Amino acid sequence: MTSPTMSAAPRLEVSGLSTSFATDAGRIQSVADVSFAIHPGETLALVGESGSGKSVTSLTLMGLHARTSQAQVTGQAWFVQRDGRKVDVLALPEAEKRTLRGNELAMIFQEPMTSLNPVLTVGEQIAESARLHLKIDRSTALAHARRMLELVEIPAAAQRVHEYPHQLSGGMRQRVMIALAMACNPTLLIADEPTTALDVTIQAQILALMGRLQKETGMSMLFVTHNLGVVAQYADAVAVMYAGRIVESARVHDLFARPEHPYTRGLLACLPGVARRQAQAAQTAQKKGPAVAAGRRKLVAIPGQVSSPLTPPPGCAFAPRCTHQQADCTHAMPALEATGPRRMVRCLHREEHAEPAEVSA
Repeated sequence: MTSPTMSAAPRLEVSGLSTSFATDAGRIQSVADVSFAIHPGETLALVGESGSGKSVTSLTLMGLHARTSQAQVTGQAWFVQRDGRKVDVLALPEAEKRTLRGNELAMIFQEPMTSLNPVLTVGEQIAESARLHLKIDRSTALAHARRMLELVEIPAAAQRVHEYPHQLSGGMRQRVMIALAMACNPTLLIADEPTTALDVTIQAQILALMGRLQKETGMSMLFVTHNLGVVAQYADAVAVMYAGRIVESARVHDLFARPEHPYTRGLLACLPGVARRQAQAAQTAQKKGPAVAAGRRKLVAIPGQVSSPLTPPPGCAFAPRCTHQQADCTHAMPALEATGPRRMVRCLHREEHAEPAEVSA
């Protein structure tokens, strides 16, 4: 976890971001009214289950939606560049976006094997970005690519720089993606579930590497994940998404200590450590019923399923699955309201069901 300068202006300030796509059945609203801020040196974790809009938010900020998707984007995303100039990345012409991408604003994608070019060596791919943005010649760019591979701790970097993606392991390919993203020393890095396809040991190594690079460079990071354990260890702040909207945002320690939205509480309750403590507490309090066998605790599950984006429910999107649902929850979408310093919640009855939640990192 970094030590961001909270007194400084945000490096990125997103306001009212919405993204929809054209389909044969009509337009689908994948992201709606998303707002958050990332300060210099800070890591903001964007959390939610699959289909909640995390990756769409990231790709919208980068301007990387396919033209065939006919994406419609509204809202603002103010980004402070190295020279102090503040620009709305959503409103920039495509030529200026290309200048910004890879230079000051970079992204690590979920699956490196589908993101890296299979017919170019990894060194050439890193060098291409350096040549474009740093204005250096080919030999200098290749030397820079080798140094970047060394920076991300790839062994025998002088050899690997001439190899193709298929010749590398999954962990090495992800390190190459990090080297590619870091090639021009970006001020903001978007990491879209960068450890999803890796085993636990390699995950820990990649996360430690990203943390070290962030500390050395002072960059800000938007970390997209569904792993709350990673959030607890590496993030400074967290925004929880559900059905395309942010339902709660707070500093990490505040959110884990006292989640205020029912969906956030449901996610935390799904953690094995929470289930174990709840089972032990229930047995101690009730003193009845069969004991829960060691190592066989029953996990808590959030009932129901996410509604279709083509037929969203009226009012709060989480209401059909919420055990605290009341009549007014289905009338109108709750607003995202401030409930404390850097804390926002989208719930009409948050004070009635919020309670402390002990969650281990």
